[in-house]
Parts: sequence; structure tokens; C-alpha cells
Amino acid sequence: MTVDPAKTTHHTTHDGHEFHFCSAGCRAKFVADPAKYLTPAAPEPVKPGVIYTCPMHPEVRQIGPGACPKCGMALEPEDATAGAGPNPEIADFTHRFVVGAVLTVPLFVMEMGSHLLGLHIPLPHGWSGWVQFALATPVVLWAGWPFIARGWTSVRTWNLNMFTLIALGTLVAWGFSTASVVAPDLIPDAFKDMHGQPPLYFEAAAVIVTLVLLGQLLELRARERTSGAIRALLDLAPKQALRIRLDGTDEEIAVEHIAVGDRLRVRPGEKVPVDGRLIEGRASLDESLVTGESLPVTKQVGDDLIAGSLNATGGFVMEAEKVGADTLLNQIAALVAKAQRSRAPIQRLADRVSAWFVPAVVLAAVAAFIVWSVIGPEPRLAYALVAAVSVLIIACPCALGLATPISIMVGVGRGAQAGILIRDAEALETFASVDTVVVDKTGTLTEGRPALTAVQPAPGFDEAELLRLAAAVERASEHPIARAITEGASARGITPAAAEDFDSPVGRGALGLVEGRRVLIGSVGFLKDEDVDASGLSAPADALRADGATVVIVAVDGAPAGLLAVADPVKATTAEAVAALHAEGVRILMLTGDNETTARAIAARLNIDEVRADVSPADKAAVVEALKAEGRRVAMAGDGVNDAPALAAADVGVAMGAGSDAAIESAGVTLLSGDLNGIVRARRLSRATVCNIRQNLGFAFGYNALGVPLAAGVLYPAFGLLLSPMIAALAMSLSSVSVISNALRLKGVRL
Repeated sequence: MTVDPAKTTHHTTHDGHEFHFCSAGCRAKFVADPAKYLTPAAPEPVKPGVIYTCPMHPEVRQIGPGACPKCGMALEPEDATAGAGPNPEIADFTHRFVVGAVLTVPLFVMEMGSHLLGLHIPLPHGWSGWVQFALATPVVLWAGWPFIARGWTSVRTWNLNMFTLIALGTLVAWGFSTASVVAPDLIPDAFKDMHGQPPLYFEAAAVIVTLVLLGQLLELRARERTSGAIRALLDLAPKQALRIRLDGTDEEIAVEHIAVGDRLRVRPGEKVPVDGRLIEGRASLDESLVTGESLPVTKQVGDDLIAGSLNATGGFVMEAEKVGADTLLNQIAALVAKAQRSRAPIQRLADRVSAWFVPAVVLAAVAAFIVWSVIGPEPRLAYALVAAVSVLIIACPCALGLATPISIMVGVGRGAQAGILIRDAEALETFASVDTVVVDKTGTLTEGRPALTAVQPAPGFDEAELLRLAAAVERASEHPIARAITEGASARGITPAAAEDFDSPVGRGALGLVEGRRVLIGSVGFLKDEDVDASGLSAPADALRADGATVVIVAVDGAPAGLLAVADPVKATTAEAVAALHAEGVRILMLTGDNETTARAIAARLNIDEVRADVSPADKAAVVEALKAEGRRVAMAGDGVNDAPALAAADVGVAMGAGSDAAIESAGVTLLSGDLNGIVRARRLSRATVCNIRQNLGFAFGYNALGVPLAAGVLYPAFGLLLSPMIAALAMSLSSVSVISNALRLKGVRL
């Protein structure tokens, strides 16, 4: 594939190879050594060209699996479907763990059995050290090779991490023991016991490697569970579908073979295979697995269908409109995966600590060695070596690094299951502190499908003529009110004329030429700007607005022609959502371009705190900015093109799933159901996730604050206790598993 270098971003891997990625988001790429990355050495084959990234450092990207050059963690595929097969890292580590455990058990029994179990394995004089060497060396140098390799990479690139400490600790223990066996006379007397023999730490080095392998396996399996939400979404779509041939017969095909325009039959109990439109029949669909809403939705001819929806009753025929990566399910999965890899602002704290953490631990280990070698009991240097190795092993920064990203991954996945799409980690974190929710009216508080309820012509016009001229202009508009007017005309059997020179100033109205006559439709203010005085229609318009209707004025050739009233019913769940937000101390402000009388009638019905009416799109954004200037944390909810500036200006923009693409692109959170209750659920999810992150950070900081001094031997003077390197390795592994396990609790949080 040819790539324009001017339109690519450049990345260099830790081994000096270059990658170029298209700035538009495509997967065009080229590498200095393609064969190396397109055929990675792994037990299981991977898709050629699959991009892998690090959950802790999403800026790290390479083709094929491997280890992160910064933290050493196993990379994960950006595309969730690419990781659906066996995890090569788990397969490799399982093999190494089994071999390591088989060799470590007899080694442990040989060295520690007499102390713990009263066991003694008789060996010829001088054989014990060599047998231990033979058993421990494959464990340290083969089973533990991934740790040594990652530790060396960390030193070479100066990205010190947990594997720096593990490699240093195990190699020091194994190297000292090997020297004690091969050349015992070279070991200083200060290291030797009362019998003049140097101590051996083969069992400690082997046990450490085996326990770290076990911890890595538990961590990898737990990390696989965090991406389960993406795979669960992708699994919603069926694998097979019934396509209708040209002769009317059915054929069963794989979903990936469906093309746009294919006619598909969906029987009761089956799932919708791709996004499309119902063209024959009628059905009740359960969309809860996609939108999070439990109530079935009745679908008729012309209605949109979402892949993965379950057909509860009634067979129907649909036309495929979006297939493959273009379906809503696949777009959701891509958005969730991207959000899971993003970094929350709270992560900066862990980043700052990690920058100096490993060097500080190495210095602490050196300090412990020096103190023990100077004032410790005999053999001083042996005790000093144990303390230094224990400090290196226990002070693993992995739990600290995982604390934030693992909670984000699980939280974003939980949101997707509830129909809440989080664009990035910052939006998820920020939502927890939101104290003001600004809501648009049409399509957010209301159904967004208003209906024409009244037509009042001015003197000189009749109802049919007024509606015919208005519908001619409005049928070129995508606004919900325009749709209500055109549908109202159609229901009355009126055929609109053709309009020319159509224009629709955003948030103000519409105008055009109909049969040579200039037709204006909009508010009094819009008509006034067009030099039309419609003040004579104010009284009847106010009467209609008092009932909650939206009123537009029609002018023809510069003279008022009449009123059109459109009513948009409030969503059944809106009052419940407003009450729930009030109960959590959130202030609600309605921001609408509608008339103030209509807006206040709806606000009073819903007990909304504040109303701003007759607001232009630019003014909506200004209101949001003003609220932020007052120190408020603002979430803006809307669904129209005119809401996009305000959504972008808010601390968190919330788009309704049925809204415009511009609104969704401008928002940090998208509610697939279009239900305001989603804001309540999103805020609860945000607060639960932030709380979980703080718990993880607190645990990680507390673990290291307590573990390092214990490993250094602060309890020895008072209690005679010195932490074994093996216990340090077990505690280090459990710390990471504990952080992940705590994050996984978010999968069950009630929203």
C-alpha cells in the first residue's frame, strides 16, 4: 500500500524500527523489516498486520504481539476481534510455569524441607550444591528468560520497570549461589556461616521466578476478562443470516458475506444480522443488549434496525444498509476499545511516581545492603544480600501502573453493556464531578418526533394553502419540526409544491421560493429580521405555547400567513431522570431555541431548575462557558446539529444515540437509548470508577510503603523477623492480582 508521508504520524519502536500510520485513522503502514513483524514468533498465529498496544502506555504500537518497551507488559491487540483466539503470552507463560514448578518443588524440598517438614534428602558429600545448581539454572535462565530479557531492555532504553527489579534480584541470588558452588574459596568469609560454608539461594531464585510466572498468568487471565465487554458486544450479532434470492427463495449465508442492499429474512427468535431498514412485516424487537433498555420496541416498515437486536415476535424482511465494520455494533466496539486505551487525568499521579520509583527502590536495596553489612549479625553479608534481594522483588511498580488503566478498561466496558458509550477516560473521570446538567429540549427531554397539532391561517389564507406552502419549504429540512409539518400535510392529503432557493439558518427557521412566492417559516424574531411584522399573531401563538406546543409563524411575500403548532411529547422516563439527578444534588438547566412560553410550560411540568429559551446555537455554547466560568462542572446533553458547539464546550458532552452525527462526534458520552436516565447511570458509573481507581492507587501506594521497609528488615531489631525473598515474590504477584480483582468488581456495579 502506498502511503503519503506528509499525511502520516511517525513512531519508532524500542529496537529502532519505524512505523507510519495514516492520520485519518486508516491502517496503512510500512516498516523497516516487515518480515519481522508480520510473522512474529508466537505459539499461536496472529492476523498479519494486527496492531498491538500497551494498556499502560497506549502510545506504544507495533505489528504483532510482544512486550512493551516501557513497562514490559504483554501488548494487546487494538482490534478486539484480533485477540479472539488463544493468547500466545498465556500459552508461553503456562509452559514456562509448569516446567519451572516441576524443577522448583524438589529444589525447595531439598533446601527447606528439613526446616519446615523435617525432611532430609541424603546426597553424597558436596553434591547438594551441584544438584541445586542443576535444578535452579533452567528455572532462572529458561523459565525466567522473559523477565531477564525485559529487564535488560528496560536498562538499555532506561525505561526502568518491574522487570528491572525482578531480573536484578533473581540474577543476583542465582549468580551468588553459582559462585558459591563453582568457586567457594572466592566468597568472602563475611558471607559464610559458622561452618565456613557460603549460603545458597538457588531455591529462593527459583521460587521467585515460579511465583512471578504464576502472578503473570493470573494477571494476563484477569486482563483478558477486562476486554470481555467488547467481545460480548461483537458476539451479539449472529454468525449466519437468511438472504432472499432474486427468485424469492431463501439461502443461509455467513454474515460477513452480506452486502449492502441484500434482502434478509429475520424469523421470530432470531437476531438482526446487520444494520438496515425494515421493508416488509412488523415485529417487536428486544434492543436491550445494544441500548441497555429493557422494553421491547415495535418496528414497522421504514424503521431502522440495529444488528444484534432480538426479534421477539413477528417475522419480517429487512434491507441491509450497513455491514461489517460500519454496523453500530462494530463502531461501538471500536469506540469502547479506544476509550479503554485512553488515559485519565488521575493517571498523571502514578506516572510522576513511576518516573522515580524504580531508581529509588534500587537505592533502597543498596542502602539496605550497606546497613546490614555494617551493623547486621553474622554472617552480615549473607543477611545483607537477602535484604537487598527482598527489597528489589517486593517493590514491584506493576500494581501502581495498573491501578488506573485497569479500572478504566472495566468501567468503559461496563458502560457499553448498559448502552453508555464513553469516548475517552477523561470524560469518564470528569463525569463524577459534574454538578450542573444542561439539557436541550427537543429530542432530549422530549421524544424528538413532534406532531402537527394545529393550523391557524391568517385572513386571506385557507388551512390547506397555508400547509401546502409551508410543507414545500420544510420538506427540504431535516429538523424534527419540519418533519412534523410535512408528515402533517401528508396525513391531511395535501401534496406540497416544489421549492427553490431553500435555506435554513441553523436554529432560526427556513425559507424558499414556492411557485414564485417567497415563503418564510420561523419565530417572530426570525421574521422580524426578514422585515416581516408578525406581532398581530402573538396572542394566538402564546395561547398555543401555554399548552406546551412549539409555534412557528409562516409568512408569504412579506405578509403573515398563519401559525403552525407542533407538540413534542415528553419522554416517559424524563421526569424520573430529573428527580434522580436532583436527589444527587445536580442542578438542571434547560437550554432551547424554542419560545420561552413553551419552554417554561415543559420545565414546570418536569420541575427543571432553570430555563434559557430563544437561544441560538452560538449562545448555547456561550451559556455553557459562562457556567464553567462560575466554577461549575457542566455536562451538556443534546441531539441536534445545533447542539454540537455546546457539547464541545461542556466539561462532558452527552449525545443521544438517535441524534445527529455532529452531536455524537462532539460528545464525550453517547447514550444509545436516547434516554435521559442514561445520564444518571453514566454519572453513577463515573463515580464508581473514580472510587475504584482511588482504591487501587491507595492499595498500590500503601503496599509499597509497607512492603519496602519490611523487606529491608526494619522489624528485625525488635522481633528478629526478616522477610524471605520468596515471600516478597508472592506478595509482589498478589499485589497486581489484587488491583485487577478490585477493578473487576466494576463489572457488577449497579447503574
